[in-house]
Amino acid sequence: MVGQGVLRVCLLDPDVTRVLSVARTSTGQRHEKLRELLHQDFTDFSTARRELTGSDACFFCLGVSAAGMSEAEYTRVTYGFTVAAAKVLAEANPRMTFVYVSGAGTDSSEKGRSMWARVKGRTENALLALPFQAKFMFRPGYIQPLHGIRSKTRWYRAIYAVATPLFPLLNALFPRSVTTTERVGRAMLAVAKRGAARTLLDNAGINALAARS
Repeated sequence: MVGQGVLRVCLLDPDVTRVLSVARTSTGQRHEKLRELLHQDFTDFSTARRELTGSDACFFCLGVSAAGMSEAEYTRVTYGFTVAAAKVLAEANPRMTFVYVSGAGTDSSEKGRSMWARVKGRTENALLALPFQAKFMFRPGYIQPLHGIRSKTRWYRAIYAVATPLFPLLNALFPRSVTTTERVGRAMLAVAKRGAARTLLDNAGINALAARS
C-alpha cells in the first residue's frame, strides 16, 4: 500500500527521471518513467546487481503482518528480504539514500516482548550499519490510503472500509497519529531530495516533511 503511494508520487514529480519497481509481480501500471524488474528470490539480489546500480534512492516498502506467523518466518521476510536487498544496493550505490518503511512501536533495543517490534528493530539496526550515504527509518502508525490505493491484506481492507469515513475526524483530533499514503510518499521523496534532521521519523515527522515538500 505504501509502495503504491510513493510510486504515484514519484511518477508525478518532474524531478524524478526514472523509477525501477522491483517486485514479484507487475504493478499493472504503464508510464514512460517506469520500468519493472520482476524478481522471484528475495533472499538473493546478487543476480540483479546490474539493474540495481545507478539509482539515487531506494524506497523499501515490502512488509507483511506478523499475525499468525512464527518469529522465524516473520524474521525471514522482514529482516532477511530487507537486508539481502540492502547489502547489494549499498555495494552498488554507496551514495544512495535508503528509506525503510518500518512501523510505530518498533523496538530498537531488540529486547522487548513484542515479536514484530523486535524484528523490525533488528532490521532497522542492520540497515543503519550499512554504508549508504543517508538512511531513514519511517515509523508510520495509521495510514489512510488515497487515490484508489488498496491494501493487499484482506483484514486491513476491512479495517479501512470502516475507518475511511472517520478519517477526517481522526485527522482533526489526532493529527500527529495519522497520515496518508500521499503524505508518506511525499515525505519519502523529500528525504531523498533534501535529507532530514532525524533518521527515525514517526507520523508527526512524516506529516511535517510532506507539508513542506
